[in-house]
Amino acid sequence: MKKILFSAFILFAMGAAAQEASEIKPAAKGVVYGESITAEGAAIKAAELESKMSNGSYEGKVTGKVTEVCKAMGCWIRIEKADGSSLMVKSKDHAFFMPQDLVGKTVVVEGSATIKEVSEEKRRHFAEDAGKSKEEIKKIKGSEQQVQFVARGVQVVE
Repeated sequence: MKKILFSAFILFAMGAAAQEASEIKPAAKGVVYGESITAEGAAIKAAELESKMSNGSYEGKVTGKVTEVCKAMGCWIRIEKADGSSLMVKSKDHAFFMPQDLVGKTVVVEGSATIKEVSEEKRRHFAEDAGKSKEEIKKIKGSEQQVQFVARGVQVVE
């Protein structure tokens, strides 16, 4: 009986996840993912973020072009910085998901940024979620310090 209940729960969870994924709105100007936010107000460019972080943190809005979306669930994006690197933006508590067609769009994200030590295991996990090859994933060695932004909401502006 436990096996039947467990199997039913797994099927229900998979169905709910599939339904939720299919309800993600396509990326278009004005669409908001997560909490309702507006592009209005003082959003800084992703390249300026580190210089605006006092005491290792920042609270507010950041804008930039999306270069990558988590292929597994759409729970994180990367925003391009002027030096060619990118800013990791995660949805707070996996509360919302974003579509693959967000790549190339300019967004405003609202939330908080902190500097985190990201383990080798977590870096490999992100690379796997991004669809990187096994060879690329094996090349990831050691932990590194990264600025990570936890977004309450994301709005497409272009």
